[in-house]
Amino acid sequence: MSDAMEALYAERLERYVTALRNGKPDRVPVRPLAAEFVAAYGGYTCQEITQDYNKAFDAVCKCAKEFQWDACVGNMVYVWTALTQAMGMKYYASPGVEISADTAFQYLEPPEDAAYMAPEEYDALIEDPTAFLFNNWLPKVSSDIGPPGEANTFRHNMALVKGGMAMLQYFGALGQQNARLRQECGTPPAIGGMLKAPMDIIADKLRGYMGLTEDLLTIPDQVKAACEALAPHLTHVAVALSGADPERNVPIAFWMHRGGVPFVKQEHFDTIYWPTLKKVIEGIWSHGHQTLFYAEGDWTAHLEAFAELPEKSIVFHLDRSDPVETQRVLGKKFCITGGVPNALLAYGSADEVRAKCKELIDLCAPDGGYCMDASAIMQNDARPENVRAMTDFTVEYGKY
Repeated sequence: MSDAMEALYAERLERYVTALRNGKPDRVPVRPLAAEFVAAYGGYTCQEITQDYNKAFDAVCKCAKEFQWDACVGNMVYVWTALTQAMGMKYYASPGVEISADTAFQYLEPPEDAAYMAPEEYDALIEDPTAFLFNNWLPKVSSDIGPPGEANTFRHNMALVKGGMAMLQYFGALGQQNARLRQECGTPPAIGGMLKAPMDIIADKLRGYMGLTEDLLTIPDQVKAACEALAPHLTHVAVALSGADPERNVPIAFWMHRGGVPFVKQEHFDTIYWPTLKKVIEGIWSHGHQTLFYAEGDWTAHLEAFAELPEKSIVFHLDRSDPVETQRVLGKKFCITGGVPNALLAYGSADEVRAKCKELIDLCAPDGGYCMDASAIMQNDARPENVRAMTDFTVEYGKY
């Protein structure tokens, strides 16, 4: 790596980490979480970058170089279909296979009568989450892996072998991609690991949303016990995945889905979702890692709860939460990111984008502690001229 590129990397990392710690850097960092946008900008379809992660890596580097972002994710399109197909996974719809080649990959919600965990299986999950996932859940989400007790098959064995090989290949390649971004682009990683809340695991991967909401009404004690059983495992996995960031510079991303109002009642947030999640976040912070609350949707009703967390322990991302209330409740303790509506980046004008960026910087960044980004993950409908406007305006206007 050249001395100039290493100096650029160090400058950007200092700027980004200072903002993440709610400090005042030289200017507001630009940190877009760009997924299928990089495909469109790089001249690829969604299918191409989902099937071939090397094309996704190339597209990310192209954007990092040409937009000169302060931080980005090595591959925000993290589903590699060679891995999901090797395992025979049922809950993804892949571009160019089940859906259009120009549509981002989709999660498939299981039918209510065919959820990946039955209500009567809560006890097994609570007793041993790891054994449950391997013995009960994996055979249900895979078309190739059979449950214990059934006759072994060649497809079963090959799914496990190919899946393990694919995971090693892909996660090793992601580490090389971060090194490439540093050496070729001078760009630090935006995140260092991933996390979900215990109750979101149940909603997203086990019972389905409809199954979870029914369980919250009929067997809430079992839901709570399952969340409590999952919590230490999630803490361990989040910290283990952050091993590529030994300096603990960048946050572990926490994708927030269906644990808040109006998806669940305030009562269930207060008694199940938040107490079990809070333990995980505090456990991660005890290891010196921040957590990025990627708050998809509107979480305004829960800002006061998040304010209970230790100062600087989280970074809060604005999607549809009220930005004024977010800054009032959280801005003194935590960095805030995002807030530029994706619809504006897709359908608005460059002048409208600049006006929104000014509004956000004036509100959230008077004394630092803010990073510019879209409200949600940028897909292939974002217009390059608007992303350019967001980037260039922030670089100029966001100076301290």
